[in-house]
Parts: sequence; C-alpha cells; structure tokens
Amino acid sequence: MCYGTLENKIIFLSKKDDTNWVTLKGQPSEHHRLMSRINKNVILALLTLTSSAFLLFQLYYYKHYISAKNGAGVSKSKGNRIGFDSTQWRAVKKFVMLTSSQNVPVFLIDPLILELINKDLEQVKNISHGSTSECKFFCVPRDFTAFALRYHLWKNEEGWFRTAENMGFQCLKVESKDPRLDGIDSLSGTEIPLHYICRLANHAIHLVVFHERSGNYLWHGHLRLKGRVDRKFVPFRKLQFGRYPGAFDRPELQQITVDGLEVLIPKDPVHFLEEIPHSRFIECRYKEARAFFQQYLDDNTVEAMAFRKSAKELLQLAARTLKKLGVRFWLSSGTCLGWYRQCNIIPYSKDVDLGIFIQDYKSDIISAFQDVGLPLKHKFGKVEDSLELSFQGKDDVKLDIFFFYEETDHMWNGGTQAKTGKKFKYLFPKFTLCWTEFVDMKIHVPCETTDYIEANYGKTWKIPVKTWDWKRSPPNVRPNGVWPISEWDEVIQLY
Repeated sequence: MCYGTLENKIIFLSKKDDTNWVTLKGQPSEHHRLMSRINKNVILALLTLTSSAFLLFQLYYYKHYISAKNGAGVSKSKGNRIGFDSTQWRAVKKFVMLTSSQNVPVFLIDPLILELINKDLEQVKNISHGSTSECKFFCVPRDFTAFALRYHLWKNEEGWFRTAENMGFQCLKVESKDPRLDGIDSLSGTEIPLHYICRLANHAIHLVVFHERSGNYLWHGHLRLKGRVDRKFVPFRKLQFGRYPGAFDRPELQQITVDGLEVLIPKDPVHFLEEIPHSRFIECRYKEARAFFQQYLDDNTVEAMAFRKSAKELLQLAARTLKKLGVRFWLSSGTCLGWYRQCNIIPYSKDVDLGIFIQDYKSDIISAFQDVGLPLKHKFGKVEDSLELSFQGKDDVKLDIFFFYEETDHMWNGGTQAKTGKKFKYLFPKFTLCWTEFVDMKIHVPCETTDYIEANYGKTWKIPVKTWDWKRSPPNVRPNGVWPISEWDEVIQLY
C-alpha cells in the first residue's frame, strides 16, 4: 500500500489485483500522521540544503571568474585587479598603445607619477608585464599625464593623429616659430611643433615636444594659445610644462612596467625632477643681435677670431670644472653683456667673467681649476667679504670669478685695488637664474637680464664702449672702505 497527501487529506491506494488499483478514502491512523510529519521535514531539509549549495556556487563563480574578467575587486586577493577601470588609467593605456603601434618613442615626465615611482623604484623595476594587481600610479586623480617626445625621432606625425582620432582622442597641436631662426629673414617664419594635448573623456595626455639643441641638451617651447583655440578644452593653467620655455639635460632612459603598462622613464628620475623647477630658458636675442651688427660692424680680424676661440674654450673648460664640483654659476659682467647684446663674445673684453653665489663656494674650487691647467693669478678678499678669484687661461685670456652676496633688498659683489687695498662694492637688484644657449653650451644667465645689465652698464649698454675703468665706469660701483694693512697678506694675493 502507498500513500500521499492531497489538500490535508490522506489518500490511500489499495491494490485490488496485480493490474488494478482502487482508492479508499478514510481517516488516517496515528502511525500515518507520524510518517507524514517526518516526510515534510525531510523534504524541507533537502530543499534548504539544495538552495544553500546553489547560492554558494554562485558566490564562488562570481568571485573567481566574473570579477577577474571585469578587472574589479573588493580586496587585494590574488587574481583581483584594483583600480584599472579608472578614467586616468584607460586614457594612459590607450595613449601607450597608440605610441607603441606607431613606433613613437615617448617617455614619462609627469612629476607626480615620477615622484611616486621613485619612492619605490627598485620594486617597480622588478615587476613583470601583466603581473600588477593594483593600479597605484596612473590611477592617481589628476587632470593630465605628461609624456615627452624627442621630435627628430618622430617619423609619421599625420598617421599618428589619424590613429589617435580613430581611438577616440581629441587632439590639440600647439606650434610656434623656431626662435633660433628669428634673425634669418628667409627662415624666421618657420614653425615647429611644441606641444600636443590629447583628451579622452575627462582626462588628457600632455605630450611635450623636446627639440635637440647644439649644446647637447633638450629644449621645449612656451605653450602659447593662438586665435580661436578653445580655452576650455582642458584646464591649461594646471599644466606642469609650457608656462615658459625649458631646458633639460638629455636623459638616459630605462623601460619599466607601471600599472601593467610598459613605459620609458628617465634612468635618474631624481635628477630630472630636480631640473623641472629650475628649467626656465631664455633665448638669445637673435633679431636684436643682427640689428646691432648692422649698426656696428663685427670685428672679424684674425686677433678677434683667435680671442673668441680661446675664450670659448676657456668658458667650456670652466663650465665642466664647476659642474663637476656641483657649483652653480652664470655669465656675468662683459661676458653676460656680449651674450645679451650681440649673442657672442665681445672681442675686445680680453677675459671671461662668471658669477657664483657665495653660499655655493667650495674650498677645493682653486685646486679644481689648477688640476685642469688653470693656475690662480690672483685672489682678492675673503669668503665672508668681497671674494674674487682670477685664473690664467692660455693665450693670455683670463677667467674672472666674482662671488655674490645677498642682502635684504639687493645683491653685490666686491672688488679690491691691489696697490691701495681699497674695497669696492657693485650693487645689483635681486635676480634668479635661467638657462640659455651660448657658444654651443647650456649655461645660466640672470633671468632679469635687462635689470642686471643696466645695473652694471647703465641705460646706454647697447652702445659699445672699448675703454672701461672698473673702479669708476660702472654706475653701480660704491666705495666700500679699505682693507687694514695687517690683512693685506690675506686678502691681496698675486701670483
């Protein structure tokens, strides 16, 4: 006999013979009620167990398959990829893919990202491609990511732009005249690319174009918007590069994996980061120099050419020596005037003049110059007051180094008359240092050049003066007392 339930009643099935069943209705017995209750509990238990097993399977499947496929996760467990859905990372990834497919050798120069990488550089260098589980660098919230390009290595600019647009980028190109051709009428209108800004969604890539310069350094131009350019295309004021022209040492590059993307970065990121805030560059005034030589004929005599050659070699040797010592310096006095007025060495100046802040003085500076073949000719003053050094170069060309002291509202350098011990002080308005190019070198000059020149040579500095008395001619010279006779042996040293 078998039984089942229907609408809270028990239905009994009784076998009449081997082929027929009859249904008998009646009240169930106590035994039957007990069996019915047990049967309900078993069925409920089986249903609960089955539902729980199915739920656990769904959770397992989502965790190990769906989340890994989408690149999102809620923890740092192995197999999860955290942050790779950010707008910044997607824009950088597409840009890296774009430049790679077009063989454009860009390298990362973004200060924020480089600083983060540098904090953990050795670990980052050991990360293999595709092994990163968390986006730590390119996912940092920001408006731009900055890359650089050495322009002479770019072979297919138009093709690159077409591909960029097909990938969804909106790109802006900034061009300007090549400043090196400013004094040549036939070439002065030639424009060169300076910056590219490519936007994807709400993140932009700033591609800074570096141009090779003859002083073995890289130069980028000012980002100046022209005409009807949409000023709201990106927040231009937040750009790290382009507020002014800049100059950098040519960096050696290394390839690393950053957030799963293979990129090039400077091999010495610390040095590159230190250069950024001090990279401002000012160009020689080529057009004004040409006008100067149209009014005052250049001296192309054998003697003048020989002096310029010797002075150039002496300046380059001095620059290498001071760079090795880690001492900042700049073109000063007549050498600075020659650069600013005529983009060349003044042939009748007979020496090379450099300035150094006294706080950058090093005790081994004299021996360093002597080691490279420049003997000390004279030493005037003390480190704490009016220090001046002079070294003898070849062909009777002298190197003069003036040390500058800072006061509350001005700077000054000193001078000493050897015969009398008289002291002189030359006053200058405060100034900062910028890079320029001079005699095939990247070298410092005062950024506030006109103020600096006028302090030393007056408002008529554009007119050549071949007779000059360093004790009376400069408008910024002041008497500064006399060295005590007892100190002459210390402060006046002739060789």
